[in-house]
Amino acid sequence: MMKTMLMLMTFLNGILFMISKHPLSMGLILLIQTLLVSLMTSLNSKNYWFSYILFLIFLGGMLILFIYVISLASNEKFNFSLNTSIQNLIMLMILTMMFFFIDKYFLNNLILNYETLMNYNNILMNMENSQILNKMFNFPTNMITILLMIYLFLCLIAICKIIYIFEGPLRPKF
Repeated sequence: MMKTMLMLMTFLNGILFMISKHPLSMGLILLIQTLLVSLMTSLNSKNYWFSYILFLIFLGGMLILFIYVISLASNEKFNFSLNTSIQNLIMLMILTMMFFFIDKYFLNNLILNYETLMNYNNILMNMENSQILNKMFNFPTNMITILLMIYLFLCLIAICKIIYIFEGPLRPKF
């Protein structure tokens, strides 16, 4: 149920991203999309670290893009259209109603899913979390972790070169 709602919201964010024209609204939609994808990833895995790392990496990239867009398109006005927001709200309501009417036994399944989820959470709480975290840093996956660290270090160096104080798009205006 939760996965279906997250997939529905991801689909709606994709539609909103195609409709939006301003770079800041596109960045906000992309950030929300990343949050939804990391939530779906955390629901599918026993370990929340991967989704947390994914969200933090995208958040860092979005902050850099935000600074870059602000320095290039600082005078562009953000137009908020009432008609567009009403259309988006109607589309959201229609998709939500379709979602609820597709499943005839939604209320019965909701109670059953809640009880199943509570039992599953109790089982996960009783598991040893240290063994789950050890799998992330042991032999098959330690190379991925090291490559991720090297990639982040190279991105840091590239960003420092891009924002060199005397030349480039982020130079101060004297």
